[in-house]
Amino acid sequence: MQIILKELAERLGGEVVGDNQIRITGAAPFEFAGPDEITCAFRPGYLKKIDQTEAAVVIVPENSVSKASAKTVVKVPNPYAAFAKTLQYFCPPTHPDLGIHPTAVVDPSVVFGDAPGIGAGAIMEKNVVCGDRVHIHPGVYVGQDVQIGDDAVLYPNVTVLKNCRIGDRVMIHSGAVIGADGFGFAPDEERYEKIPHFGTVVIEEDVEIGANTAIDRATFGETRIGKGVKIDNLVHVAHNVVVGENTLLVAQVGIAGSCKVGKHVILAGQAAVSHHLEIGDGAVVGPQAGLAKSVAPGETVSGSPEMPHRLWLRVQRIIPRLPELMKRLKALERKITPE
Repeated sequence: MQIILKELAERLGGEVVGDNQIRITGAAPFEFAGPDEITCAFRPGYLKKIDQTEAAVVIVPENSVSKASAKTVVKVPNPYAAFAKTLQYFCPPTHPDLGIHPTAVVDPSVVFGDAPGIGAGAIMEKNVVCGDRVHIHPGVYVGQDVQIGDDAVLYPNVTVLKNCRIGDRVMIHSGAVIGADGFGFAPDEERYEKIPHFGTVVIEEDVEIGANTAIDRATFGETRIGKGVKIDNLVHVAHNVVVGENTLLVAQVGIAGSCKVGKHVILAGQAAVSHHLEIGDGAVVGPQAGLAKSVAPGETVSGSPEMPHRLWLRVQRIIPRLPELMKRLKALERKITPE
């Protein structure tokens, strides 16, 4: 696969400084790129040594100062994002062949849009409706009355249970389960009565869901994942949770039932959120934090229980000194305590 630099720059919305007719055959990191490849200098340190890379072309910030260099560059507003788009061009995902594999089990009521690709051993139950260019990889299970939007991709062994809705351009990685019952049980003396979950899960457009993630259906109503949300591997989103647009949920995050997470929030790895809390737009929750109360918009918190991040940093510096401080405190007590 190759592309002329002028065409690639147009795709990236960038300006070429140098030879725009160079043929690019791939993309690689700054230190390892070859003479037919393109790389990215998204850090200031790379800009200082731009002549040291063997890459034919370097993606640089649009406001970078030109210097005496023979290297052809592409100036863009966001070099890192532009490099990601470049990698997408040279490393397109692989999907099942178009059509329905003979070993797939597809109910006659299933409706397909244009150009479906249904892999070996996939199971699709009654009244599933698929948009155009949907790719269902081998071993996927799709329950009855599920709706799947255009250009959605379900990787091997994904499970989407009944009545769930998957939006356009959603990508769900292997082993994820969408629409399992929430963890709801009513105590009855020494036992627990299961609370049936009649609701659904709605995944809006441009969401990516990591491997072995579980998003539970609502008790009533819906669990909703907003547009552009990116979810890492091994994340649990409980029943009736609402996650706002363009939020990041990093590995092993756990969100308990009926929480509302705002837009552009970051929940770092292993953060845990107690039930019925609200996390405001733009908030950041640090790794392994345990939220027992709601977080205001734009606030950054860390620790368990959570506290303002700057305070948490001070606490972490004190903890290793606690044994010494305890000795000094006891010594002071002995001095001031009457005989």
